[in-house]
Amino acid sequence: MLTWQTLRDLKLSELEGAADGWGVASNQADAARDRISNQMINALAESQVGEAADAALGRLKQLDRNFEYAYTECGLIRTTLNALAHELGEEQRRLNLALEDATNRKFTVHADGSVSYPAGGNNILDQPAAGGTTRRLGVLEQPSPLIGPNPHQAEAQRIADAIGDATRNANEIDGRFSRILAALKAPPGLAVTEATWTDAAHDAAAVRTAAKGYLPEAIPDCGTPAARKGWWDGLTQEHREELLATYPDRIGNLDGIPAEIRDTANRDNLQLLIGKLEGQPDERSQNQLAGLKSIDEQLRAQPKPGVPPMYLLGIGDEGLGRAIVSFGNPDTAKNVSAYVPGLGTSLDAGFARNDIQRARDTAWNASTRDPSSASIVWLGYDPPQLPAEKALDNFAVASDHDARAGAPAYNRFMEGLGTTNQHANPHLTAIGHSYGSLTVGMAAQRSGGIPGVDDIILLGSPGTGAQTAAELGVSGDHVYVGAAENDPVTKLPDQNSAKGLQAGALLGVVNPGGPLVGAAAGFLLGNATAESNQ
Repeated sequence: MLTWQTLRDLKLSELEGAADGWGVASNQADAARDRISNQMINALAESQVGEAADAALGRLKQLDRNFEYAYTECGLIRTTLNALAHELGEEQRRLNLALEDATNRKFTVHADGSVSYPAGGNNILDQPAAGGTTRRLGVLEQPSPLIGPNPHQAEAQRIADAIGDATRNANEIDGRFSRILAALKAPPGLAVTEATWTDAAHDAAAVRTAAKGYLPEAIPDCGTPAARKGWWDGLTQEHREELLATYPDRIGNLDGIPAEIRDTANRDNLQLLIGKLEGQPDERSQNQLAGLKSIDEQLRAQPKPGVPPMYLLGIGDEGLGRAIVSFGNPDTAKNVSAYVPGLGTSLDAGFARNDIQRARDTAWNASTRDPSSASIVWLGYDPPQLPAEKALDNFAVASDHDARAGAPAYNRFMEGLGTTNQHANPHLTAIGHSYGSLTVGMAAQRSGGIPGVDDIILLGSPGTGAQTAAELGVSGDHVYVGAAENDPVTKLPDQNSAKGLQAGALLGVVNPGGPLVGAAAGFLLGNATAESNQ
């Protein structure tokens, strides 16, 4: 139980010093994890084969996970202690101002927090009103109103209330943070399992809630990519480390933050998301969990020769799930493409298996022509979920609602790529597949077009709503379209046509065997052709 004397005498620098110590431990665990994953595991896998090598690799991978967990938990303890010092510091300042005021007024503050004040003013007999004693929300002793008011009473009451409020708030803060710190402990033997990450996810959520007045309000969630980059560049290294350890979910998904930083944050958040979804019985959680685990396996796998390294630029469980994966560093690559998947896509095993592979293949092919290339798959929106083979049976997929919702996010991401890219004039290519081409088209038709884009490629497109290539913000010889005869999405009508077809079907005037001609059918584009399969 904190008294006002205890709060007054607290040495908050000792809490901050302890936080620094846990920060050092977190950084050391991170450095050890980096050495194991990027040096020892790779070297062993490339140079040794056999059962002994496999066993050693297994132990190193477990050690890698242990250090990853230690990095996360030590970082959370660091933030918890700093947030505790921050909140107690506010109450200590409030208390000290009240004590200083009492001293200046020659009031006496007692051990129980009550405040005595001297006689003052004049009563009806032209004599000074007697002094008294008061405490928070209650009077212990005061002069009778019949005798006359003492002008010191109100000031003493204000001081007593301030002392009492500061002490009460400090005890609430102490209890809240004590519970959090008690939960931040490793399992016996540090056998890091999926259940351990579930516990870590709960720990992270608790720390973020407790520290909500300490760090997060500084994160520019609503700023431009350029403003976010400027904010990040201006932070101290200590501040960056603390944000990465406590809020990897927000830093990793912030357009304008350098790719390597986003990758580091998202790899950590990936483990917390897996822990969060582990054991959740609903289908959505299980589908996302399968996708997250597949991405985790690919990140930990040995890179294939000729394929640029894998970067995780975004990850989340909102909506149908979010995932942004790049092969090659988009900040150092001169040529960068960002592909938007379409109909039926969500964060699941199919996305991790197929769409990520498409980005990998694109990166491999591009790097054979120019090693300074990066290929990205961007699942930053919720595409329609109708199974592709039934696309013609439901006109809802012809709606542009989901595409319009995803277009601003895609443009912010592309603007972020241009902001962090280290080349003066990088070559950016926007690729949309299936319904994703509608999203790209909607993004291109927003004011200013897709930031920095040089080429637009539309594959298996139901149309974009544009009538000419110029409406997409680039010249006609920089827009390319590909379609396959067996792809039903390319035969979908646009939204207005779909409404007419639905009405006609109800009246019996639509030929069921007739063609469905979409906007892409009359869209004269570019000078290149390609094929796509749904």
